[in-house]
Amino acid sequence: MKLRPVLLVVLLLTGFYYATTHLASTGVLGSRLAEMHPADSAASINSPRGPDGAFDLDVASAAPAFDSEEQQNIAVYKKALPSVVNITATEVRYDFFYGAVPSQGQGSGFILSKDGLILTNNHVIGNAQPGNVEVMLSDKHQYKATVVTVDKIHDLALLKINAPNLVPATLAESSSDLQVGQRVYAIGNPFGLSGTMTRGIISAIRSVRGPENNTIENAIQTDASVNPGNSGGPLLNSRGEVIGITTMIAGNPGVDQSAGIGFAIPINTAKAVLDDYAKYGRIRRPTLDIVSLRIIPDIAEQIGLPADYGVMIERVLPGGAAEKAGLHGGTERAYEGNMQIMLGGDLIVAFDGQEITSPEDLSAAMNARHAGDTVTLTVFRGRKRMDVHVTLGDAKDQPQGPQI
Repeated sequence: MKLRPVLLVVLLLTGFYYATTHLASTGVLGSRLAEMHPADSAASINSPRGPDGAFDLDVASAAPAFDSEEQQNIAVYKKALPSVVNITATEVRYDFFYGAVPSQGQGSGFILSKDGLILTNNHVIGNAQPGNVEVMLSDKHQYKATVVTVDKIHDLALLKINAPNLVPATLAESSSDLQVGQRVYAIGNPFGLSGTMTRGIISAIRSVRGPENNTIENAIQTDASVNPGNSGGPLLNSRGEVIGITTMIAGNPGVDQSAGIGFAIPINTAKAVLDDYAKYGRIRRPTLDIVSLRIIPDIAEQIGLPADYGVMIERVLPGGAAEKAGLHGGTERAYEGNMQIMLGGDLIVAFDGQEITSPEDLSAAMNARHAGDTVTLTVFRGRKRMDVHVTLGDAKDQPQGPQI
């Protein structure tokens, strides 16, 4: 009778030894425990065997659900991707020995209509000859594109393809109510990697000098990664609506990649261009045909102007709208840094009663009009304030240079 407790202890110890050595090494113990307590852990134990014996791996029992932010990112991507296209343009250049050398560039664009209209940047297609522009859709089908019209002043180009089942992008109602800090998304083909999406915020809304030495009024600055190949692609809001056309990056000198500063043409500018095309079959952007100079208080004080703001006319272009209206350019040569400027021209301070403080104000006011419209400019000629009626010209044949 005294041996019974001793035997019981021996049996218990033997069972414990067997369970902790043999069953644990084969993974049976872990699976039995998991069956007994399935809800105690978010992970299961997987114990594969290797040359050095068994080892445990924690394996997630189920994929976690996407959070609200991830769901929004995915929704924007799925909505916009079918409308985004890759554009390849082949341009023939000539080497030192006048031999033809094909040069190929890539960019992005997006579908505007089911009948095949596509919007992109003018610098994406460059000087490509007819038949040398190709569009690849998100489903990888490729089509030859026709260049319908271009607007070099605003760096926009309208293409057309013949393809079935096209999905047009959704354009935002307006870009005039955008706010710094607003979340934005860029979809395009950076470095030829099609269908890539990046995310950021609107960092600023400012006027900048574009890739064709053109002024982009109210350009959307963003920190969303924008790289070569993104040009012409859509910049989207959190509802997947196009608020701008990605056009250029601010990079480090000699480095062809983003430095965290990208710019997009606002959708309002693109809509004005498309409105011209719908009405006239081509782009008819209004112009004053002038070379202008921004006036700031320091300059105004130095040369004794009657107003410390506005746009001074340095030069009127021959045969242009300003010359026909009798506006005067500058007659006194001066230098701003190393740049020669002409002073003494008419100082524009208002456009149809709207105060003008900069060339960007003047460009924005004109973009709300059409070529051929007659407007009233309020100017100072010397100390005399006067109103001048001007019929806006057509920017289609505008000479090159920083004119408005």
